[in-house]
Amino acid sequence: MNIKNIHIGSLIKQRIIDLDIDKHRVCSFLNISESELEMVFITDKIDSDRLLKLSKLLKYDFFRLYSQHLILYSPECNQKTNIKKSTLPIFRKNIYSKEIIDFILKKIASGHMTKIEVINRYNIPKTTLYKWIEKYS
Repeated sequence: MNIKNIHIGSLIKQRIIDLDIDKHRVCSFLNISESELEMVFITDKIDSDRLLKLSKLLKYDFFRLYSQHLILYSPECNQKTNIKKSTLPIFRKNIYSKEIIDFILKKIASGHMTKIEVINRYNIPKTTLYKWIEKYS
């Protein structure tokens, strides 16, 4: 799965196929026509409310794909920057899927990054990284 370039429509379509759900059920749930559903399948962008509904219907967290993208491709945070305190919740980057673990371990194995660089860049606890290395290498 390509987490760098997420084509959400094709992933939704694949999930519907995998679950063998009738398109009419999906259309009824979303209150859209079949032609509108076909448009969902070809788009790479989707309204968050619609994505939430599809996540519930298809029992799959499509938002996690975007979280994984943020973990791997978000710009590094400059700790010295004075950022105003936000009232929004602050989340750690701790949603590690198998794809993310493989990605990180390949970076180390190929020599593109050192263990220390990975720990600092992706904010992964040292013990977690070493457990991954022991378990998956």
